[in-house]
Amino acid sequence: MRRRSLLAAGLASAGAAVITGGAAQAALPGNMPTYRYLRDALRMPLRYNPTGEFIFPCIRGVYDKLSNPRARYHLYYAPHEKPGGICVAFADSLEGPFTDHTANPLIDNVLPSTTVSHVSSPHVIWDAPTRQFFCYFHGENTTTRVARSTDGVTFTDETPILSTRLVPGTTETSYARVFEHVLPGRGNRYVMIFMGVVAGKRRLFHGWSPNGWDQWQFSPAALVDPEPDGLTDISGPHLVKRGGLTCVAYHGNDGRMRITEVGAAFDRQNHLGVFYTPVASDNGRAAAPSFGTDGGVQYMFYEAGARLSARICIARAV
Repeated sequence: MRRRSLLAAGLASAGAAVITGGAAQAALPGNMPTYRYLRDALRMPLRYNPTGEFIFPCIRGVYDKLSNPRARYHLYYAPHEKPGGICVAFADSLEGPFTDHTANPLIDNVLPSTTVSHVSSPHVIWDAPTRQFFCYFHGENTTTRVARSTDGVTFTDETPILSTRLVPGTTETSYARVFEHVLPGRGNRYVMIFMGVVAGKRRLFHGWSPNGWDQWQFSPAALVDPEPDGLTDISGPHLVKRGGLTCVAYHGNDGRMRITEVGAAFDRQNHLGVFYTPVASDNGRAAAPSFGTDGGVQYMFYEAGARLSARICIARAV
């Protein structure tokens, strides 16, 4: 393990982010369960489908946050190719399939402050102090932004919060997920894990904020490197807590998903190995996991297939 002067992340939200505990499973890296493909997540055809590919699922339970929700669960996703667009679909069970929103996209590439080639990679959290949903997304690949909503559907106040100028040496800063977790000596409530490109290689970095909206600070050092996995590129990070371990799950350029222990203070990098290998229906690539639990059953939503033709799938723990 390599010590760092860095940090840690976590989020506990109904129907979504951090996994804690769970039924006994076969021993996999990071105490992860065995996930098996269940079905594609989205019911086709979609009303908004400009490029025929979808990436970066984010599953959120909203039934305990909204007085009259459209459904128990929101599945956020996006195309990546131009013009992209942040979208949502609805279902009352994590089994799916999900029905797309009639007014997608929720956020398009014409932003209040600028017009970009595309917007993509949505990650939505519930901010309890303000009783709002925050949606993090990128557009361009050099800039991560946040928008806010009271219903998880109508987002406003797009605000840039991360760019390559804030992480020296990076040429991309995108694919961010934000989690609630207090870090030693940082005075924060939230942390962000994101992909940064340095010298052509994709690594995982992190930052922290007291409120998830502004006052973000970012570490210049990588949190997780690809080389110990025998890879050149890693991306799609998600914080996972299981069995006393604080880890980051992510995908690599070989199409498999791995998990690395980073510690409660993000002060280590203990590469634990592969927890999910693509099955035949994944077409050689599984990526960008998002986790949830429904009725005591654990689920994983993920991208399947090559990035420019990816679809979103649901896997269930067995």
